Amino acid sequence: MTERLTNATVTFAHPFSLRGVQGTFPPGVYSVVVTEEQLDGLSFVAYRRVRTTIELPSTNSASLSRQLVEVVPADLEAALASDGEGG
Repeated sequence: MTERLTNATVTFAHPFSLRGVQGTFPPGVYSVVVTEEQLDGLSFVAYRRVRTTIELPSTNSASLSRQLVEVVPADLEAALASDGEGG
């Protein structure tokens, strides 16, 4: 299957947390990658999302500075919406 990656950044103005991810993270700009796979057998090109990841500061390892965490897109959207409301 053919995969495509979409890179984006999100900005948090306030400390935030994400459902299913331990810890609270500082305000800043974060890298998000959406992985999609092409659907076969259609008469047109279509993709479906298979994974969304965000790069976060590591909270549980002194040797790692960043961690790549898979998140539910709706949880990321909810955290961004909450941030826009003042945290």
